[in-house]
Amino acid sequence: MSSEEVERYEAELELALYKEYRDVIGMFRYVVETGRRFYLANEVRRISEPGADFLEYEMTDAWVWDMYRQSRFLTKVTVSTTQVITVEELPPKDL
Repeated sequence: MSSEEVERYEAELELALYKEYRDVIGMFRYVVETGRRFYLANEVRRISEPGADFLEYEMTDAWVWDMYRQSRFLTKVTVSTTQVITVEELPPKDL
């Protein structure tokens, strides 16, 4: 495979992932961004104690932005990091 073919393949994967994201975002309540991943979830709960050395969040009923993953819908995800995690609540669906 040439580098152009690889780039075209990855561009097609990313476009398909964006289209899937656009189709599923209405099913979720939260957007969660970590240093490594981007998630959509219906429930997000911080499980680490305040002042802990790392942040730990648990998400249920989630979708992960990852073009190389076979299944992007996840029942339960736990994220642990020392970096910032951004959790945003999406506006209600009827707006």
